[in-house]
Amino acid sequence: MPLPRLLSLLLPLLPLPLAAGDWDNWRGPAHNGSSPETGLPATFSRTENVKWSVALPGPSAATPVIHGDRVFLPAADAASGQQAALCLDRRTGAVLWRADISAFSTDGQYSNSCSPSPVTDGRTVVFFFGTGELVAFTVEGRKLWERNLGPFAFQWTFATSPLLHDGRLVIQVLQRDVAVRGRGKPTGNESYLLALEPATGRELWRVLRPSDAVAESREAFSTPLPFEHQGRRELVVIGGDSLTGHDPATGRELWRWGTWNTTRIGHWRLVPSPTAGGGVLLACAPKNAPVYAVKAGGQGTLSFRDLAWQSHVQQTEVAADVAPSRNERDLTSDVPSPLYYGGRFYILNGVKRKLYCVNPADGAVIWSGDLGGRSVLQASPTAADGRIYVMNFDADVFVIQAGGDAFRLLHTANFRDEGDDTRHRSSVAIAHGNLFVRTGTRLFALGR
Repeated sequence: MPLPRLLSLLLPLLPLPLAAGDWDNWRGPAHNGSSPETGLPATFSRTENVKWSVALPGPSAATPVIHGDRVFLPAADAASGQQAALCLDRRTGAVLWRADISAFSTDGQYSNSCSPSPVTDGRTVVFFFGTGELVAFTVEGRKLWERNLGPFAFQWTFATSPLLHDGRLVIQVLQRDVAVRGRGKPTGNESYLLALEPATGRELWRVLRPSDAVAESREAFSTPLPFEHQGRRELVVIGGDSLTGHDPATGRELWRWGTWNTTRIGHWRLVPSPTAGGGVLLACAPKNAPVYAVKAGGQGTLSFRDLAWQSHVQQTEVAADVAPSRNERDLTSDVPSPLYYGGRFYILNGVKRKLYCVNPADGAVIWSGDLGGRSVLQASPTAADGRIYVMNFDADVFVIQAGGDAFRLLHTANFRDEGDDTRHRSSVAIAHGNLFVRTGTRLFALGR
């Protein structure tokens, strides 16, 4: 049979190219931890289904971001003492460029100033560091501009990631009003939102973000969430004992809900970012406090009547002033941001190593399950191809079946190198048919 005729018969039988997408910010293309990727490997290990792995100059809790054939991530280089911005080739892992920014810092609790994830729109890539350096490059590695927003009045290492959305670079700084442990100004530290022009760093707007919180409860490690409901675009911000919505064009506050901290406890720093889905916005209060579902579309000062549900009732709350409660005391998240995927929320109690699948409409728990392992989880869950991925401190990567009516742990693999003493906090990134797993010493690209 002639070759052209043979090919014409075989081509319909060959698989079509897989849809490939980017992971251009720390929570992925939908800002909720999910990706439309398919064709991902069902099983993997340090040697199975590894496209490539490369040694990194040092650790970071930042999630890699991927656009096209480039992977961007920061690293704290212990050999040089520098915090570095790295760009790798997505196909091979080869270093395309590196820029050393300044000396990195650490709080002595396994975190360092390279914790914020970078962000890119395919033209510009922005790196932000806990020391305050904000640096923009072209994706080819040419520095566009640089400025320092620090020092920040944080007890621990500042770790909010930047956001690129609708042509604006948005930075959130929610901090103490007075210095702590020698960090920040003695008095007058402001909490604010800042919008810059990505290509030039020119300020577009800056607005203060007031708070009634006290001491450490003013500190937030969260990242703003771009959100649209019934045609109204918002930036949703959480921290300082409250959740707020802002006009992206001006930063003006549109609405505010709070508080989960009615007695103004002073050590409730806020880590999880807000997550949207099913017409509600999730606010995960810290230190075993409830998860609150705020109805979208609010205006002005909201009350408990504007909640769709909450996971349980705190002792400090009056029964008449709370939303419908599911009485699920373990349904709480002190650090991981929730995932929204396939019409459901997935909320990770990292301390108890338990994952919950939750109905957005009423907070009903569809299923829950124990992940096991020996250490806590602070990385936020991500999902694609019908599976959920999350990593614990020990670099155990867990794969859980998404959806369904029961918890199913599908696979577990450990990625820790000998001598790697990092407490692993980086989320698994998903892009172009690959899973990207970051440890304290290496970056793995996994794929079929």
